[in-house]
Amino acid sequence: MPKHTFQLNGETVTVDVEDDVRILCVLRDVLGVTGPKYGCGINVCKACTSHLNGKAFNPCSVRVQDVGPDDEITTIEGLADTAPGDGLHPMQEAWLEHDVAQCGYCQPGQIMAAVALVHRVRKEGRAITEDDLDALRNVCRCGTYPRIRQAIRTGAERMG
Repeated sequence: MPKHTFQLNGETVTVDVEDDVRILCVLRDVLGVTGPKYGCGINVCKACTSHLNGKAFNPCSVRVQDVGPDDEITTIEGLADTAPGDGLHPMQEAWLEHDVAQCGYCQPGQIMAAVALVHRVRKEGRAITEDDLDALRNVCRCGTYPRIRQAIRTGAERMG
């Protein structure tokens, strides 16, 4: 079987899997990283949202052959390591403060999408708008969208 090497949460990993295996299966089934959730498997629900080179992506729709040794995948498990200081990432803290989670299944993907959104709009030199929040497509079956929106705004303020 082919070997594939990439960066995962700051560490170099090598896996021995077929080229067409989806990154989500590599993360969960091969590497034991369970933060990204399997929801739909077709890039619709976004429960698996993680970051690839700092941008939101859905590992259920990317083959392992499409990432290389210099590509950095960050999952919810590695998010706190990307923030200054010790403890949780400011977005994770905002999630707790606003009591966002109910069942919690979608929350890792929601948080990762929110952080990527904040980074993107800051790079564009602007603040998050209602349209930006409307454009997030992560599905929450519990319907905590009002609290998600509040937490994103709070987290964005604290991300500095």
